[in-house]
Amino acid sequence: MLTRLKQSLFLILALMISTAAFAENDPYKDMQVAADKIFNTMKAQSATLKSNPNKLKDIVRADLLPYVQVKYAGALILGNAYKTATDTQRTAYFNAFENYLVQAFAQALSMYNGQSYQVEASKDLTGKSLISIRVLLNQPDKNQQPLRIDFQWRKNTVTGEWKAYDLIAEGVSMITTKQNEWSTILRQDGIDALTKQLNDLANRNIDPNAKQKG
Repeated sequence: MLTRLKQSLFLILALMISTAAFAENDPYKDMQVAADKIFNTMKAQSATLKSNPNKLKDIVRADLLPYVQVKYAGALILGNAYKTATDTQRTAYFNAFENYLVQAFAQALSMYNGQSYQVEASKDLTGKSLISIRVLLNQPDKNQQPLRIDFQWRKNTVTGEWKAYDLIAEGVSMITTKQNEWSTILRQDGIDALTKQLNDLANRNIDPNAKQKG
């Protein structure tokens, strides 16, 4: 009886280890899958997006957000303010920050206008916990440089799962920019004021003719 119990425990442990191993994803493959989903959907809905660019937010939420570490990115921006915030404040902030990310990513991706795209080829991940994966949007005019979007990915030290946490469009990091931009409001007015500002920013319309801002 004891032997059977040991065997059962061994099988359960082996299954848990196997499941954990399979949970470690390949960020390059995930980036390719996400890009294919997003750009194929954008092509299929090009007429709708032209008349209503805000529909791009729905595409980002469905096809890109599952690959993003929303709380990690949001915590980076909060910095020391995260420690002093209450659970209620954190929940409200992260909800607002997620909606802001959807708007920000959608605005960045609005640069896409049916161009061909290329996701950076896979590289060795051994010993790495932070990587950048480049996505190029090739211009119809061969004399023009491709539009470049770099997604920063991080490996969770506990789960081993890779997810994106930052977007660099035209050489500008969203996280770094917002850390600098929002430090004043956090210092002077606190997290509640920033949460309100994020909700306001998240409600902005997508403008394909505007550069990333706010």
